[in-house]
Amino acid sequence: MNGKPEDGKPEDGKPEGVTATERLSGVVETVRFFNPESGFSVLRIANDEEDPLVTVVGCIASVSPGQHVEALGRWQDDRNWGRQFKAESLSVIAPESREGMERYLASGMLKGVGPHLASLMMSAWGTDVFQIIETDPERLRDIPGIGPKKQALIVESWREHQAVREIMMFLQSHGVGTTRALKIYKVYGADSIGAINRDPYRLSRDIAGIGFRTADAIAQSIGIAADSPLRARAGMSWVLQELSSKGHCRVPEPMLLDAARQLLQIPDSVLEEALQVECAAGRIVAVLEGEERYCYLEYLWKAEQGVVEGIRRIAGGKLPWGRLDVERSVTEAEERSRLELSVSQREAVRLALSNKLLIITGGPGVGKTTIIRTLLSIPEVFGLKVLLTAPTGRAAKRLSEATGREGRTIHRLLEFDPATFDFKRSAHNPLEADLVIVDEASMIDVVLMNRLLPAIPKNAALILAGDVDQLPPVGPGAVLSDLISSGTVRVVRLTEIFRQAATSLIIQNAHRVNRGEGLLRHEGPGLGDFYFVESSSSDDIRRKLVQIVAERIPERFGLDPLDDIQVLTPMNRGPLGAESLNVLLQERLNGGGGKRIERFGVAYGRGDKVIQTVNNYEKEVFNGDIGIISAIDHEEGELQVLFDGREVRYQTGELDEMAPAWAITIHKSQGSEYPAVVIPLSMLHYPMLERNLIYTALTRGRKLVMVIGEEKALRLAVGKCSSKGRLTGLADALKGHVH
Repeated sequence: MNGKPEDGKPEDGKPEGVTATERLSGVVETVRFFNPESGFSVLRIANDEEDPLVTVVGCIASVSPGQHVEALGRWQDDRNWGRQFKAESLSVIAPESREGMERYLASGMLKGVGPHLASLMMSAWGTDVFQIIETDPERLRDIPGIGPKKQALIVESWREHQAVREIMMFLQSHGVGTTRALKIYKVYGADSIGAINRDPYRLSRDIAGIGFRTADAIAQSIGIAADSPLRARAGMSWVLQELSSKGHCRVPEPMLLDAARQLLQIPDSVLEEALQVECAAGRIVAVLEGEERYCYLEYLWKAEQGVVEGIRRIAGGKLPWGRLDVERSVTEAEERSRLELSVSQREAVRLALSNKLLIITGGPGVGKTTIIRTLLSIPEVFGLKVLLTAPTGRAAKRLSEATGREGRTIHRLLEFDPATFDFKRSAHNPLEADLVIVDEASMIDVVLMNRLLPAIPKNAALILAGDVDQLPPVGPGAVLSDLISSGTVRVVRLTEIFRQAATSLIIQNAHRVNRGEGLLRHEGPGLGDFYFVESSSSDDIRRKLVQIVAERIPERFGLDPLDDIQVLTPMNRGPLGAESLNVLLQERLNGGGGKRIERFGVAYGRGDKVIQTVNNYEKEVFNGDIGIISAIDHEEGELQVLFDGREVRYQTGELDEMAPAWAITIHKSQGSEYPAVVIPLSMLHYPMLERNLIYTALTRGRKLVMVIGEEKALRLAVGKCSSKGRLTGLADALKGHVH
C-alpha cells in the first residue's frame, strides 16, 4: 500500500496538526457502508503485502470487495471511529500485480466474469489480460466458456468503465466528486464531457441523484456567471421539479419567484425574464385562474389537462348495459349472493348501475369489495367485458382473490412495451372493456391516471374505489381527492363498519385515528389483533422489535417472520429507520443465509426479503414489489428473486434497483396488505408523525398490528393533521375555472 505524501516528504517532522495530501491505494476487503444516492462510502482496504487493514471514507460511484481503489486525501483521528483516511478523491483503478488483476476480474467489476473465468484468463495471458481486452478482444473467445455473447458483454463492460473513469476525472477536476458517472455515461454516451460543457445544468434535469447545486458547482467551475440567463432558467425549472417531487403540480407565480430568488440570489429582473423564456420555450406553462397566475412543468400541465379530458369523455358516454330496472337488479343480486347490503352499500350499487363514472371511498371494514362483488353478479354486468386493475401487484392480487376474476396492475393492463418504452394501450389502441374497476385509486398520481383514462373506451363505465384518507400518491398530484372535491363526479362515501369487522380493534382504531381519537387497547386473556407495546428509548424499541418479530408473534400467533410479518417504519434513516432495522432483522432472521453477494454497501443472501425500488418494465417488476432471493450464482454474479411465484433474474450491477425488505417505510407499503404489521414509533420520527401516516400503517395489517414505542409519539401523530393539501389545479380545471 502506498501511503507517502504526494510531495515525497515524510510525514514525520511536520508541525503538529499539519498533514500533506497523500495518495493511498489498495484492495477493498470490506464495504462497511455505501450510500448509492450520495456515494459516501466507508471501506476497509489492504494491499497485497502484510499491511494492516485501514479505514477509508469518501465518495465513489460504486465499489465492491476485491476492487483496487486509489484515494487522495489526509489521515484524521475521528472521535468515534478512530484513525481513518479521509479521501477527497476516491476511484477504482486497474491493479498492476498479477494477483491484484485476478482479484479485480473476479470482483464482478466486468459483467459475465466471475472467479472461475478470471482464473482461466489470468492463466492464459497473465498481466497482459487488460491489454488483450482493450486491443484484441477476439482472443477472449479462446477461453472455454466465452462465446460471442459473453465476449460482447465483457468488452462493453470494460469500455463502459473506462469511459466512466474519464468522466470521473473530468468532474473531479471541477471540484465535484459525483457518484453518478455511470448514469451520465448511459444517458450521454461518448459525448458525456461535451454535453456537460455545453450545458452543465442538464445534469440536474437528466440524471437521477444529481441536484441543482451539484450542476451549479460544475457550471461555476467552467466559468458560467452567477447571473447568467442559463443559470436563471435552470434554477427556475429546478424549483418546480423539487416541488413536484413533494407532490405538487402547480405553484403560484409569486411563490415560484420567491423560491428561485432564495436558491439563486440574483436580481428579480433576471428571474422574471428567465420565467418568460421558459414559458415561451414550453418547458414551463403559466395559466390564469381569476387574478392569480400559476406555473406548471409542461408534462404536469399536460397530465392534468389529459385527466380533465378523460373524465369528461368517459362521463359523457352511454351506459354499456343500457337501461335496466336498477332496484330489481340490486334486490336480485342480494338474493343471489346471499348478502344483505347496508343502506349505503345498496345506494353505491344503485349509483354504479346509473352512472358512467363513480367514486367509492371509505375506510377499512366498510365493504368496498362487497359492493364490487355484488355489482359483478348482476346479469347485465356479468355478461360484459370487465377489467379489474390496481396500482400495485399486491393490490391487484387482493382484488383477484376478492372477486374471483383476474386483476392486473395498471402497467400490465396498459401493456408496457420495453422496445418503445411506452404503453401499447392508448386512445389509438383502447382497452377492450365495458367496465373498468380500479382499486386503491388514492395511490394513482396524475401522470399515471393520464395514461389510464385515454385507454378506456368512451362507452365503457369506470369505477374508482379507494380510501381518500390514506397517504397521497408517491408521484405528483392527488387525483382521487381532487376528483371528489371538484364536485363533478358522483361519489359514495361509506362510513358504516360491517358487523363482522366491527369487532376488530385494527379497524376500530383505524377509524379512531382518522377522527383524531385515542386508540383502544386489547384487554383480556385471549389473543387480540391490536397491541401497543410501551417503550421509551430507541435501543429498547429495537430490542423489543427484533424479539417480537423473531419469537413472540411466531410462537403466539403461528405467523412466519418471512412470509407473514412486515415491519413498517415512518422513516428510512436513523436508528429506527428501515436501513438500520434491516441490518438487525437480516442478521436475526437470516444470519445463516450462506455466502452473500455484496453490492452498493448491502449484502444479499439466499432467503433474504427484498423490495424493488424502481419500475423495471423489462422485468415486469415495479416499485414496491416484495420478493424473496431464491438462488445466488456467485460465478456469474447473478441472483434470482421470487416475486409472487415468478422467478426474476438480476445481475449484480442491477442491485441498486432493490433494497432489503425485512423493514420498509410506511410510504412503500401503500396498496399492500400483510397478515401482521409491526410499527416502531418514536419521537425520533417527529418530522414524519402525521395522522394519515399512522392511519395508512394500521390499515396495512390484516390479522395483527403491533405498535412498539412511545405513547407521546403516538398521541402526537394521531393529533397532528396539519399537512396542507397538495398544490394542484385538477379540481379547478374540472370546474372550468382555469384559463
